[in-house]
Parts: sequence; structure tokens; C-alpha cells
Amino acid sequence: MEALIGTLTVLGLLVLMVLPAVIGIVRDRRIDRQIRQAERTERTETDRAVTERHDAPAAPARTARDATAHRTARDTTSHRTARAA
Repeated sequence: MEALIGTLTVLGLLVLMVLPAVIGIVRDRRIDRQIRQAERTERTETDRAVTERHDAPAAPARTARDATAHRTARDTTSHRTARAA
């Protein structure tokens, strides 16, 4: 009977020592699987964006008049700082 209790005690201690390592391995594998899935998703989204960019019509070029109008509107704003009362 004492041999059985001793054997069960040793096996119980072995399980307690090995359990954290097994939990860590399972967790690492799950994280690795999630990273691979995210990389696959990112790769397909990037491929889709590149395809859409090549299929989209080119944006119209800005004319010199558009650039001047933008600069004039920006330059008319006041750059003064507020003074303390």
C-alpha cells in the first residue's frame, strides 16, 4: 500500500512540474496560429488593394490655378498670437 501511495505522489508531483510547460506550449502554438492567420489575411488584403489601385482610374492632376487658390486661401489667415489681458 505504501508503494502505491509513493508512486501516486511521485506521479502527482511530476504532473505538477510538467503542467505549466504543457500549458505554455499550447498557448504558444495558439499564438503562432493566430499570427499566421493574420499574416495570410494581411497578404490577401494587400493583394486586393494593389489590384484595386491598378484598376482604379488615375486621379486628375492639380492645375497651377488650383495650387494658387489653395495657397492664397491659406495665406489670408491671420498668424497673430493672442495676447494676455
